Amino acid sequence: MKQIILIFTVLITTVSFAQNKNAKATMEVDGVCGECKVRIEKAAIRTKGVKSAVWNLETHELKLIYDERKTDLKTIAQKIANAGHDTKYVTASDEAYAKVDACCKYRDEEVVKAHKTEKKN
Repeated sequence: MKQIILIFTVLITTVSFAQNKNAKATMEVDGVCGECKVRIEKAAIRTKGVKSAVWNLETHELKLIYDERKTDLKTIAQKIANAGHDTKYVTASDEAYAKVDACCKYRDEEVVKAHKTEKKN
């Protein structure tokens, strides 16, 4: 019985230490403008365990630093999708997408073209 308890304790301890409290990851998130950047970063940073979230408008990459003991990428992606932005892991619902500003409709080709034209000028 003591051996079983010892083995169980060792396994739990190993699993606990295997999680990184400063894990780094990147995730692709759809968006087209500065307002999208603010919304995406705010949704990510408000997720418990996320320490840093920086979204790049050009590459659509969200760079994260988060505590794996408190959250995971799927949870973070779900929070971002709830704010109306598609991620590699989770697609925003039509209701969430409808709530983003008209200039942030990244699924609309005309809006995307308008933002690209704006950048060139």
